[in-house]
Amino acid sequence: MLKAFLVSVQFLTRLPVSVPAEVNDEHLGKSVLMYPFVGLIISAFMWIPFALFADKAAGVTAALMLVTWVLMTGAIHIDGLADSADAWLGGHGDRERTLEIMQDATSGPVAVSLVVLVLITKFAAITALIVSNAWAGWVIAPIVGRAAIIILFLTTPYVRADGIGSRHAEHMPTNRAVLVLLLVTGALLMTGWQGVWALIAATVVFYSLRYLMMARIGGTTGDTSGAMVEIIETTILVVFALEPG
Repeated sequence: MLKAFLVSVQFLTRLPVSVPAEVNDEHLGKSVLMYPFVGLIISAFMWIPFALFADKAAGVTAALMLVTWVLMTGAIHIDGLADSADAWLGGHGDRERTLEIMQDATSGPVAVSLVVLVLITKFAAITALIVSNAWAGWVIAPIVGRAAIIILFLTTPYVRADGIGSRHAEHMPTNRAVLVLLLVTGALLMTGWQGVWALIAATVVFYSLRYLMMARIGGTTGDTSGAMVEIIETTILVVFALEPG
């Protein structure tokens, strides 16, 4: 499992991690189970600006935390959000056209607008959480966001046979995946009523996005998985920021 963990860190972050020896399909599948733990690592790095500056300027601290968040991931999921936004508008309901646009490296105004809106919403929510000293919200959001990929791979076909996540999804151990999801759900519910409402909201958002994926392209891709992560994270942050607990 150590190699699988290193694979997940290398794939989802920009941390200088080297993976020893050859990586096979089994390691790739098991690495998906480590995604929520990578989310915890991201939260740990976000704690640094929070611990240093939270009592000085909430807005600046929130900005530094968000910058840390984005830099840690190399904007990998933001890229998926942007590509999905362009594809959904430009695809005009056509499956093949939608998939084709997702592979285009350029971003149109819809993609840029959605990315900006998501980042603004995250920034506002993190600021509110700092002011109310409700740190659990921003700690749990990266964890739940990455756990959503596990659920997506369990319930949704991966439509690109040569896609970046096809081997990850195909070889993910189902039984262990369920155990990891139970652990993440338990951690979320331990935060109290905020966690309950966040779980409900995230579930609604997840199945709404999955419905759109199935209706348009018949499954998921790396880009739509990334978009799912960003939107679930934002949902968790907003619920914790708005729900007093």
